[in-house]
Amino acid sequence: MIDFLRGRVAHLEPEYVVLDVHDVGYRVFTPNPYGLSRSEDSVLLFIHHHVREDAIQLFGFPTREEQFMFRKLLDVSGIGPKVALGVLAGGRPETITAAIHQENVNFLTKLPGIGRKTAQRMILDLKDKLGQVGSAAAAVELIEAATSSGLEGGSGWAAAREALAGLGYREAELDRAWFALKDRVTGDETPDVLMKQALQQLFQG
Repeated sequence: MIDFLRGRVAHLEPEYVVLDVHDVGYRVFTPNPYGLSRSEDSVLLFIHHHVREDAIQLFGFPTREEQFMFRKLLDVSGIGPKVALGVLAGGRPETITAAIHQENVNFLTKLPGIGRKTAQRMILDLKDKLGQVGSAAAAVELIEAATSSGLEGGSGWAAAREALAGLGYREAELDRAWFALKDRVTGDETPDVLMKQALQQLFQG
């Protein structure tokens, strides 16, 4: 079982990276591929090794908290790896944890791939299993910011912006990315889609 991989990002796609580990290329699906560097510096990804009858896949995360949350999400009926990855692309673990503890269905349904019934199952199945991930007070503030209706670009961009800030992007960088994207935004995009578009813009500089 692979627990983590450390290597250079050799190739990027919208849904995965190819990590060069001692001249072996591992395809690793990750929430925000464009948030990873393509420099010669090594990156560390904590791995979930997913095995099913027709495929063996690697899912990677920059933190243990994301790895833990991904595995807990897979325990929820109706959530598979693709949806769990989208959830982590749209929100940080501490934010998702706080929303589940608060039974905040409105916030959870803004995450990619999560409908009302699935959000209710997340609360029912995970409320007593997650503990406290990160700062609860900070997570409450993030949820309020992401769900407020008056934010520029609507809640989709608000949630995407919050997740990008969690990756370490500065306010000025996010403002530039939004300025480049806003004329193409229809208002129907999910946070996951907006985040990937913004990451492409940020990656291109």
